[in-house]
Amino acid sequence: MRKLFGTDGVRGRANTYPMTAEMALRLGAAAGRYFRRDGKDTHRVVIGKDTRLSCYMLETALTAGLTSTGMNVLLLGPVPTPAVGMLTPSMRADLGIMISASHNPHEDNGIKFFGPDGFKLDDAAEEEIEAMLEAGVEPAKPENIGRARRIDDGRFRYQERVKSTFPHGMRLDGLKVVIDCANGAAYRAAPEVLWELGAEVIHLGVAPNGRNINDGVGSTAPQAAAEAVRAHGADVAICLDGDADRVLILDETGRQADGDQIMALFASRWAAEGRLRDGTLVATVMSNLGLEHFLEARGLRLHRTPVGDRYVVSAMRRNGWNLGGEQSGHIVMTDYATTGDGLLAGLQFLSEMVRTGRRASDLAQSFDPCPQLLRNVRYAPGTAPLETAAVKAAIAAAEARLSGQGRLLIRKSGTEPLIRVMAEHVDPALLSEIVEDLAGVVEHAA
Repeated sequence: MRKLFGTDGVRGRANTYPMTAEMALRLGAAAGRYFRRDGKDTHRVVIGKDTRLSCYMLETALTAGLTSTGMNVLLLGPVPTPAVGMLTPSMRADLGIMISASHNPHEDNGIKFFGPDGFKLDDAAEEEIEAMLEAGVEPAKPENIGRARRIDDGRFRYQERVKSTFPHGMRLDGLKVVIDCANGAAYRAAPEVLWELGAEVIHLGVAPNGRNINDGVGSTAPQAAAEAVRAHGADVAICLDGDADRVLILDETGRQADGDQIMALFASRWAAEGRLRDGTLVATVMSNLGLEHFLEARGLRLHRTPVGDRYVVSAMRRNGWNLGGEQSGHIVMTDYATTGDGLLAGLQFLSEMVRTGRRASDLAQSFDPCPQLLRNVRYAPGTAPLETAAVKAAIAAAEARLSGQGRLLIRKSGTEPLIRVMAEHVDPALLSEIVEDLAGVVEHAA
């Protein structure tokens, strides 16, 4: 079992275990040794980062650990997470690393690993890296120490790749688009791509200072973008998170469309064009029942996975499916990218607006969601509230009250010390009562 890695790499509070410079150095050395097992002379790794102040510290420490095992390091600077997934195979690297805590506040940070194919590492690879880290890594001989250098055009390579996914000959002329970059990794790339495709761009969250990532802006705080849409009379808003691998769409009224609604639009359109492989959309256990019913009514299928876009991608690759994602806004289109890409998904939504001539509000609400409620309960590290008899009994009672007309999902977060209590039911009043009661029992046990 993995101890260090969560659902999306290693994550924690900066300068606190495991997000310390010492641990990053050791982790870099272990990852470097893992990817040097083939005995080749030349090995390289690309490293991207978002705009957190702690990224400087972790980037330097990772570089030291990697070069100590003979890896040559290519430093991309601030780029979106999907850029690392794209550039790892493009630059013939053995490993890609993204330093980011995604949508979390600036105090947190994380380290995500990509294999030479540009896809995130699977559980088995992460377990082996952990084992190497615990056992200790033998450094390279002095003459075999790796080098590090800056790559200045990584962002531009990514921007051109993203633009190439937009329908040939189509333009965004006449569309007024709000783009909220969360003061994160896409603060330059996203506005430039939209402008180059012809849109009139109103930008938010494009002045990072190391401490303001996801602070009142971005996909987890869309109020600023909604106000900008209404103030400027914009046609649509695209809200990204700190590393730009997830997206939230706002229509011309400021109403939100989450990942489920975006996936519903894409799935129905791709199915009509014969592009949705095996008529299947992949999503996690968190996706709304309304999405499942929407697909079933069109003869399509929803395949559910555990929470985490890496599990969505794993199922897609294993079965040859090409569209998936999460309710939170990770939209994965393996015809174009190896991981969730908020900007790419935003462009696909804009292309539908141009193609159909319809407003964002006509496209952004494909189905009526089943009432869903989520409560997060913080617990002390080292405790196991879900294992207590009181919580187990409360879960059983809650499932009985749902009476087969809804569903209940209780899980530990893979990125934070939280228990997530989520339920769906056709009766909102009963739903609220069930979730509040159960969250109270979990909180007491935590």
